[in-house]
Amino acid sequence: MTTIRGALALVVFLAAPALFAQQYPAKPIRFLVGFAPGGSTDIVARLLAQKMSESFSQQVVVDNRTGAGGMISAEALAKSPPDGYTIHACTTGIFAILPFLYKKLPYDPEKDLQPVTQTGSLPYIVVTHPSIPAKNIRDLLAIAKRRPGDINFASSGIGTASHLSAELFQFMGGVKLTHVPYKGTGQALADLLAGQVVLIFDQPVSTMPHVKAGKLNVLAFSSLKRFPTMMDIPTIHESGIPGYESVSFAGVCVPHGTSRDIVNRLQGEIARVLKLPDIRDRLLRDGIEPIGSTPEEFVAFTRREREKWGKVVRDANVRVE
Repeated sequence: MTTIRGALALVVFLAAPALFAQQYPAKPIRFLVGFAPGGSTDIVARLLAQKMSESFSQQVVVDNRTGAGGMISAEALAKSPPDGYTIHACTTGIFAILPFLYKKLPYDPEKDLQPVTQTGSLPYIVVTHPSIPAKNIRDLLAIAKRRPGDINFASSGIGTASHLSAELFQFMGGVKLTHVPYKGTGQALADLLAGQVVLIFDQPVSTMPHVKAGKLNVLAFSSLKRFPTMMDIPTIHESGIPGYESVSFAGVCVPHGTSRDIVNRLQGEIARVLKLPDIRDRLLRDGIEPIGSTPEEFVAFTRREREKWGKVVRDANVRVE
């Protein structure tokens, strides 16, 4: 009898994690976003949150914790219990850029954050003010070589992916541009439209409406391949700088130590949502290519990105005190 009880207890013990994962989630989930509402990271998070709330029968609530390029929200995630009830919209900056900009971070991307899945790939587009007589990347390179430092480019802040995309462009294109950092994309676009700055590397969701209105010109995408829903726009790679690629990523991560059963549940649900026709079409329309990778694939991807952008930060000598 004792042996039977012991065997039953062992079965229950071994089955507990799977049973817990089946019951998860049993309460609302907080979805941290490190950026203001309306940007690409926020858009992806809100689309996912809506569909996940429906399928989980629990609210998935987006919580915008803005500031320091996502550092504030990443710290909040790192300090949260690893129980699956706090998830985070992790980005290129959080995993691959901020660790090289600051001497000390309030979180460790390797030790504190556990990748779940890459949700999207977000290439940039090169957009210019009409005062620059460049119809393509080759024209822009020619002008920049004739007038070193005369072309000023805007970014959403020092060390942001838009800034580093332009730094990589300078290195690989052999040109010198002048950086004008802003405290966000909104301010940068306002001055670009006014002609105070003449160039920006930005995501299509922010800039394409102005391009379609005839107020700005788009020269190229920063990805290696043309974007599926904007095939008429060439890439920098094919337009004068072979091998150039600068693509941000969006993803979901959880606190380190979260059980693999919960990670798998989240990854499976998010991957399912990303395949829904209405979600996929919306993301592609906004210049975001849906992914839905496995946790292992996402871990390997973030490490490659960290190596790439760490080199760009060092070569450009970018620092934030």
